[in-house]
Amino acid sequence: MSFTIPRNVPSFTNPQRRAEDNRWGSSGSVHGRGPAAPMSSSPRMGSMFERRELPMYKDKPYNYSSAGRRRQWWRRKRVAASAFLLFIGLLWWLNVVTRSSDTRTRHARKGSGIFGWLSGGRSVIDWDERREKVKDAFIRSWDSYEKYAWGQDEFHPIAKTGREMVPGGLGWIIVDSLDTLMIMNLTSRLVHAREWISTHLDYEKDHDVNTFETTIRMLGGLLSAHYLSTTFPTMAPLTDDNEGAPGEDLYLEKATDLADRLMGAFSSATGIPYASVNLKELKGLPSHVDGGASSTAEASSVQLEMKYMAYLTGEKQYWEKAEKVMQVIDDNGVQDGLVPIFIYPENGLFRDQNIRLGSRGDSYYEYLIKQYLQTSKQEPVYLEMWEQALAGVRKHLITYSNPSNITVLGELPEGIGGPLSPKMDHLVCFMPGTIALGVTGGATEAELRAQGKWTQKQTEEMQLARQLMQTCWGMYEATETGLAAEITYFNIYDPPLMEADHVRPLEHLSSAKDAKWKEDYVIKSLDTHNLQRPETVESLFYLWRITGDEKYRHWGWEMFESFMKQTIVEDGRGFTSLDNVNEIPPPKRDNMESFWLAETLKYFYLLFSPNDLLPLDQVIINTEAHFFPRFELGKLFSTGWKRRPRDASGKIIDGAGGVQHVATVTAAETIVKIATVTHAETHTA
Repeated sequence: MSFTIPRNVPSFTNPQRRAEDNRWGSSGSVHGRGPAAPMSSSPRMGSMFERRELPMYKDKPYNYSSAGRRRQWWRRKRVAASAFLLFIGLLWWLNVVTRSSDTRTRHARKGSGIFGWLSGGRSVIDWDERREKVKDAFIRSWDSYEKYAWGQDEFHPIAKTGREMVPGGLGWIIVDSLDTLMIMNLTSRLVHAREWISTHLDYEKDHDVNTFETTIRMLGGLLSAHYLSTTFPTMAPLTDDNEGAPGEDLYLEKATDLADRLMGAFSSATGIPYASVNLKELKGLPSHVDGGASSTAEASSVQLEMKYMAYLTGEKQYWEKAEKVMQVIDDNGVQDGLVPIFIYPENGLFRDQNIRLGSRGDSYYEYLIKQYLQTSKQEPVYLEMWEQALAGVRKHLITYSNPSNITVLGELPEGIGGPLSPKMDHLVCFMPGTIALGVTGGATEAELRAQGKWTQKQTEEMQLARQLMQTCWGMYEATETGLAAEITYFNIYDPPLMEADHVRPLEHLSSAKDAKWKEDYVIKSLDTHNLQRPETVESLFYLWRITGDEKYRHWGWEMFESFMKQTIVEDGRGFTSLDNVNEIPPPKRDNMESFWLAETLKYFYLLFSPNDLLPLDQVIINTEAHFFPRFELGKLFSTGWKRRPRDASGKIIDGAGGVQHVATVTAAETIVKIATVTHAETHTA
């Protein structure tokens, strides 16, 4: 399908675009590879990263320069009036200084300001200018990687080293960042990335890789690059990917090669993909932990990518393999749509009963509604599964903190009926945006209300999305650095208050340092790290686009400022994960995750961009922030399975009218032969 080119995509025929690579030479960042060599930097960008006592954009109306010969004051007319005005001006000046001092004190709590503009503010906010600051951060990160670890799969910005996951590398960072380069119109850097992909990227590796991570990052990155380069030709335009050019199908060719190799992961008896796959042998390998079970989220979060592959190539095997997974999972007949977080590939049964929307569970729910939207709402089975799951979340997992009544999305380690754990991974913060997307399908709330298509159910679900969004923002506000911990716990009531108890949630979180609500947030010593994760800004992006409420942009800007202050490395050449978000200065981990470039900075950039850049009602975004188009099934594709009959709670009804209970298997009850494998990836679903 074809879309209108966004208004904000600049022209690249203008000679001024040559300045793109001239901006970072003196700031400590480098871009000396590929076609674009270092050139002189602009004074504006060179000064941007200097340490300053005052914000760059702070108005100082009291700072006047004298000029000309001064006349004696007693010879001026209207001395009394002048003295009065001077007195008033002095009072005003003292008030400004006091307020400025208060502002600097608040920002000092969040960390020292390495960027001059961080503590500044303007009465009129220029969101385009803020978007450029995000672009600057991306360039600084990318250029440091490009100089010190080009082509390698990991980057350590403090040590200035990299590491390959397999000999020759998989392009983990390069491929994952392709569409960000395009969206930000960083053409020369994209040229260098394409050159590496064309000459170095080879998937003929006798090595096993994580099925899920490779699919969402590498396959998703290549497919998104193909989509953007063919649908938006003026977005970071290149000549070698034009129609008829030798590199026209570079991304799709690499994606097809990789997808064919990933098919080996689906060779289990049930079709549930193994946790890993050997790229050369095309052989799936069970997990070496968790009793050989696959993560439920990982198994059920490859569908968007495989279905788009099928749509592009006409090869139905991708489609059939992906949707078979959904049938096997659904045939378990879970209660209220909530699935345990592990499933065995060999028998299709769940392992234990642990239910959570954090690691190992999260993107199962995300991909339900997104599969429905990807195929233009022509597969209602996924909408039905999403609505059932969301109702289950509201019934069993939503609780409230004590005493502030902050909305919490907890966990059920022992399944439904067991105790509720008030634990929220940062990963759970994808949920506010996904709920909002499910409510409107990508349209704005205002549009649906104006059309008379708004229901009480939508009102309730949007309220939940807003409440959880505030909870996730609170994870940032509650720490010394202004950055969220990997895991947050909450003080809750005993017994827990649930949504059915009609609790009135806290409507506003005060930003005061000593705000009482912060006492409801509990961060344990082993959970204080920050991995530059994107989930909160991802949801801010969705909530802003759908509701139009600018507070979500303001929250995002505060978060971005904290990332800039706290995660930049000492020499300014890159950003890193942190060990402790409650220490100032925070100890650093010396690792830049690929999703810092692929997701976190991309979502910040989109949050501050005009809404016609990749409209939500025309695209679908995978769990690694890669963009695919929405499409219709057509004659070639269809939903190849149907849900089995079930009761109101979701439990399957057998032929005699009885209810089948969900079968779960513990590690002690099933013996699984596990191949000895080496896993390079540590990032969880």
